Amino acid sequence: MTNSVLSAETTADAPSPAPARRLPRLRELALLPALAALIVIGGLVNDTFLTPDNLISILGASAALALVVLGESLVLISGKFDLSLESTVGIAPALGALLVIPAGFGTEFPAGAGILAILVIGALIGALNGFLIVKLQLNAFIVTLAMLIVLRGLLVGATEGKTLFDLPEAFFALATTTFLGLPASVWLAAAAYALTGFVLRYHRAGRALYAIGGNREAARAAGIRVDRVAWLVFVVAGVFAALGGLVLTGYVGAINANQGDQMIFTVFAAAVIGGISLDGGRGTMFGALTGVLLLQSVENLLTLAQVPSFWIKAVDGGIILVALMIARFTGGKPQT
Repeated sequence: MTNSVLSAETTADAPSPAPARRLPRLRELALLPALAALIVIGGLVNDTFLTPDNLISILGASAALALVVLGESLVLISGKFDLSLESTVGIAPALGALLVIPAGFGTEFPAGAGILAILVIGALIGALNGFLIVKLQLNAFIVTLAMLIVLRGLLVGATEGKTLFDLPEAFFALATTTFLGLPASVWLAAAAYALTGFVLRYHRAGRALYAIGGNREAARAAGIRVDRVAWLVFVVAGVFAALGGLVLTGYVGAINANQGDQMIFTVFAAAVIGGISLDGGRGTMFGALTGVLLLQSVENLLTLAQVPSFWIKAVDGGIILVALMIARFTGGKPQT
């Protein structure tokens, strides 16, 4: 199995010369000096930026985004898209909360059952996306865009457009519990990236994912169960998005009808500048994580400088365009 996967990877990468394959890796590593330069500039521009409390705040605010970016990165590596993750960030925690709180569905489940329901809902959304895209072979962009709209409508309807308060303490635990001075959500995100990075690099399932994203038909010919792996990726992405929504709930302290709204733009920005290819088959968790930290640091610095929020979104969009241009000249082929 392993030799077949490696053969598929070789086939997928064969048209690109060796220097072209090394350039994307260099682009991922290039974010480290960029991040270091940003930290230095931030310290010079604002005295608050380098304080321990602010740095911990950046990491805490990055945790939810990092988990959603992790899920999206896996889908992108497989050669597909999932725009609905931002709505999963909202609907999964909301339904879990409505199962628990007295003002919800009237079930008043224990808090632990509500948290489990959040993860199950994320998995079910991902499974439905996978069915429509992998089994019915519908366009991933259109399917997940439609799912984004459907789930957003369900969120507004389920919450009646109101903000959900009085949630159990367990819903806030990942954001409020600290270990060695850092929120539990930060440790969770770090562990998720480390484990996923290990699987992608050393496990045959990770190599199969790269093979599928690089050349789907070659991977199928090599004996990889392409449909099963591709479907599972959507399920895993849904779970990570739901978990990110739970972290965001704890960070905000409530759930509103707009939770996760427009988050997908930042998710794609972090993934793209982190070296995740929109063409599939390329990218690492290290690159994706540095993309998250870079974007969150920029946003924090602009917020400290009291820059209006709409300019922050403009900066995110500009970063995506620059990253795409860099990807075009380092990837060796046009992106369509």
